[in-house]
Amino acid sequence: MSAFLWITVVSLAAWCWLLLCQGFFWRTDVRLPRRRDPDAWPSVCVVVPARDEAAVLPASLPSLLAQDYPGRAEVLLVDDGSTDGTGELARALSGRHGGLPLTVGSPGEPPAGWTGKLWAVRHGIALARAREPEYLLLTDADIAHAPDSLRELVAAAHGGGFDVVSQMARLRVESRWERLVVPAFVYFFAQLYPFRWIGREGSRTAAAAGGCVLLRAGMAEKARIPDAIRHAVIDDVALARAVKGAGGRVWLGLADRVDSVRPYPRLHDLWRMVSRSAYAQLRHSPPLLLGTVAGLALVYLVPPVAVVAGAAAGSAPVAVVGALAWAVMAGTYVPMLRYYRQPLWLAPLLPCTAFLYLLMTVDSAVQHYRGRGAAWKGRTYARPDAVSDEG
Repeated sequence: MSAFLWITVVSLAAWCWLLLCQGFFWRTDVRLPRRRDPDAWPSVCVVVPARDEAAVLPASLPSLLAQDYPGRAEVLLVDDGSTDGTGELARALSGRHGGLPLTVGSPGEPPAGWTGKLWAVRHGIALARAREPEYLLLTDADIAHAPDSLRELVAAAHGGGFDVVSQMARLRVESRWERLVVPAFVYFFAQLYPFRWIGREGSRTAAAAGGCVLLRAGMAEKARIPDAIRHAVIDDVALARAVKGAGGRVWLGLADRVDSVRPYPRLHDLWRMVSRSAYAQLRHSPPLLLGTVAGLALVYLVPPVAVVAGAAAGSAPVAVVGALAWAVMAGTYVPMLRYYRQPLWLAPLLPCTAFLYLLMTVDSAVQHYRGRGAAWKGRTYARPDAVSDEG
């Protein structure tokens, strides 16, 4: 048996293992857990870190102000040094739409050792502490919520006994590059952090989606959020780890009516989104980078190469095994495409998308070693070995 056939067999075996043993990551039926309305609805402060978000606020902030929530709730928008009038626009939208009360604060420049978004979140949580809320909803400025979103999140946390309930917002998929890259982004995330494992008691797997995180205020204090994760670039994963480390329970699933309104029309925009944190996800480790590149090549690139090479060389076993692996790969991608309401013919193109992600990951490492470090909304941090996804 040729060496390449062995490699293709290993790729097929890897896909069989991923299909059956990786928490059924490819399924998209992990939605909000059972909800039970509290006897008395707890108070909530909604914290929105915002830096130069005037372009998206008109599509997102009114949805927060219009929340149909039976208890006491308030929106705290933290204008983190914006130059586009974000704070003034937020006040104008509040005056125009009414709804939940809005407070706009400004934290000033972050001190050394803090990533920008978490410094803004810290300021928002400090403002909230004076209101003594029972829950904090941490949500990004580009996230639009259905009118009952806050009610459903609180009911899920109350009914399930969770300290964190997080929903992966449905990202925008309109441009051709968004169609090719965005569903795969969520697919790969779920492969790394299977949603079923996150919510399971006793499981060490921890992750959240930073665009929509309902956090019990008492747990935020116990886990020292966000101070304990102030260096984090991948702050949502770090937050979930800190909560689990403090003995809390975390739930993460796909959203039905929580949507990102931020456009990524060009490949360059999506490239920056992924490469900003890809190498941080690997803890800035060259061995992990090499292993990731090799793993992506083995799992995603070998099957289509085997089909083409096997057909060209007249090797039916190589072509057949490669086709089987490719078919399993495409089949696991179909549910995510359906969730994003995309044509199923995109499923066989997953190897092309995986190759793009491979290049983005390598580029993330290159940028790190060039000293450009991580960035948030135009604020760049010098190459910090301390900046990671560790709390």
